[in-house]
Amino acid sequence: MTVSFDDPLRISEQVLYQEVHGETVLLDLAGERYYSLNDVGTRVWSLLGRGLSVTEIHACILAEYAVEPEVLTRDLATLLSDLTTTGLITVAVPAENAAD
Repeated sequence: MTVSFDDPLRISEQVLYQEVHGETVLLDLAGERYYSLNDVGTRVWSLLGRGLSVTEIHACILAEYAVEPEVLTRDLATLLSDLTTTGLITVAVPAENAAD
């Protein structure tokens, strides 16, 4: 699944996670699978947990790491697509559409 930088994303309620030595270990309760994120993935995960938009996450990572904007755009899109495909994050439904 391709994730747009405009999509509001949230961490799935079916995921438990814990940071361990700078990496994040994820447990997908629905699929009963473990995943791990490196230090940059961990930072992205923490920013998702704070409710930041993908555009805001992109800006934070650019400010914190030595990376070219185009490379970050590509890598962030790949990470978010992978997290969405595995069900670890979902596209949030706006409150006005939640009752539909």
